[in-house]
Amino acid sequence: MQTKTRPPDHEPETPTPDDEQLRMGILEHLAELRQRLLRSFMALIVGVGVGILLAEPVLEILLQPYRDINPEEARRLLVLGPTGAVVNYFRVALLVGGVIAVPAITHQIMMFVLPGLTKKERRYVLMTLPAISALFVVGILFAWYILMPPAMAFLESFQSDIFRAEWAANEYLSFVTAILFWMGVAFELPLVLFVLSLLGAVRAGALIRHWRVAIVLSAIAAAIITPTVDPVNMFLVMGPLVALYGISIILVLFGQRLTRR
Repeated sequence: MQTKTRPPDHEPETPTPDDEQLRMGILEHLAELRQRLLRSFMALIVGVGVGILLAEPVLEILLQPYRDINPEEARRLLVLGPTGAVVNYFRVALLVGGVIAVPAITHQIMMFVLPGLTKKERRYVLMTLPAISALFVVGILFAWYILMPPAMAFLESFQSDIFRAEWAANEYLSFVTAILFWMGVAFELPLVLFVLSLLGAVRAGALIRHWRVAIVLSAIAAAIITPTVDPVNMFLVMGPLVALYGISIILVLFGQRLTRR
């Protein structure tokens, strides 16, 4: 007797051309992302190399606010361990390298994003690249000339009858570099949100509805950046953060109008 073979219930599915193109597209994007990250890392390495050469004069500049308020005792910073000087030297070199590498890193991020935009949107995004780097420097200068003098004066004079201000290099440089770096990052926020609005990732309505959350987060960020209980120093940081949030809403509205056109 001849037996009939029963066809399988489920035949193996062959990938469609669309699935194959999608898979290849994802792999190409991942490869490009890896390339952009590698270039950003190399830019940071080059920046740190330059920062090592500039660390000594930058250290002299960073020490100046402490010397201004305590000229007799602030000749040199105190280190509490055998590697303290080396660690703090390279801390400053890393900060300088990060500042130098910001334009290149921003460029790599934008070049990864640009293929998803229209020709007109690309033009607007490319126009923001120099401004983003410039705002980072503006934020650093704002922190140095506006925030640091009152912060240093308050911290040095706080309970001076009880405490003598002899700050160690690690704590002092951590405090100064944190304020400079994060204020530089905060000043980039408006243009970053503008770019995200061009991609449809951010809406002005959502930013307006969550203004209370933004104020609370600004207060938390100010407390982290300036770890003091002085409300004046916190307000000096919180005020610009809230103002930058308001500017971000205006730029996001402008970005939405561009995408609708």
